[in-house]
Amino acid sequence: MLSLNHKDLNVYQKSIELVSDIYALTQKFPSHEKYGLISQIRRSAISIPSNIAEGASRKTEK
Repeated sequence: MLSLNHKDLNVYQKSIELVSDIYALTQKFPSHEKYGLISQIRRSAISIPSNIAEGASRKTEK
């Protein structure tokens, strides 16, 4: 069984970069979108690395 940490995965590292880019981009949105569109976009971006980390913790090869 391969024993890589999820943080070593290229897809995880790219997803963290995406989250950073999304946060920078959404800072430029109008403030009235703070609890609407901005929140939704940020939550969806954060779910990517979160799901990778959660899947890695299950110790399966999938």
